[in-house]
Amino acid sequence: RDTRHMISAALLAEDASGMQRDYWYESVRCADDFPDVESIGRKAAERTVARLGARKLDTRQCPVLFTPPVARSLIGNFLSAISGGALYRRASFLVDHIGKPVFPEFVQIVERPHIRRGPGSAAFDIEGVATRDSDVVSNGRLARYLLGSYSARKLGMRSTGNAGGVHNIIVSNGDEDFAALLRRMGSGLVVTELMGQGVSLVTGDYSRGASGFWVENGEIAYPVEEITIASNLREMLANIVAVGSDVDRRSHVMTGSILLDRLTVAGA
Repeated sequence: RDTRHMISAALLAEDASGMQRDYWYESVRCADDFPDVESIGRKAAERTVARLGARKLDTRQCPVLFTPPVARSLIGNFLSAISGGALYRRASFLVDHIGKPVFPEFVQIVERPHIRRGPGSAAFDIEGVATRDSDVVSNGRLARYLLGSYSARKLGMRSTGNAGGVHNIIVSNGDEDFAALLRRMGSGLVVTELMGQGVSLVTGDYSRGASGFWVENGEIAYPVEEITIASNLREMLANIVAVGSDVDRRSHVMTGSILLDRLTVAGA
């Protein structure tokens, strides 16, 4: 069990182009760590108004920048693929991948279960196995799986203290903030929201509805909606170009924005 405090604001905005909705939230372990409540509402309002006038895109291939909350879902797909339940059923595209490259060499992913007031901090997993600091990905190579006692026995391995999930997964980031990543991308798609469950851990096939912003010359040009992004998780993870310094620390998976080399974007 753990303690968590959350405040969220969900808003609607409307103009001649139609109605849009968006939200923002904060989640902390200790209530003393909450930011000013007004800032949450202000952020939600800014995000909602920014979506007004959203357009559709023609189908194309282009660089894609996942904002931190969306990047977290991509890392979450990877973590699901290396979890014991998927592995002993051989229902993962990362079966038998320990020691093999999954990400570019610059990517490091660690688990730090004992961060003070960390969102996923825990001394033990739900089976009572002690948690410990460890590498999950080292120099782009998969260092270990995520195992509880049952899945470990099925695989002939030892528990990693991950029964019930992970504890403060941290993706190493570079020095580039969000604006710098936009400039590096040049022209492409920023994804701020994903919809649907079109991810196969067995094959790695990836197809999800999305909305966000089109970027031209390193600057946000206009909002976009009703698009689909498609690729394969194996290729997406291997073709990460950069991880931004804008790390979102509200969840047990902490990552900055992730810039991907090229995805298929299907529009109108």
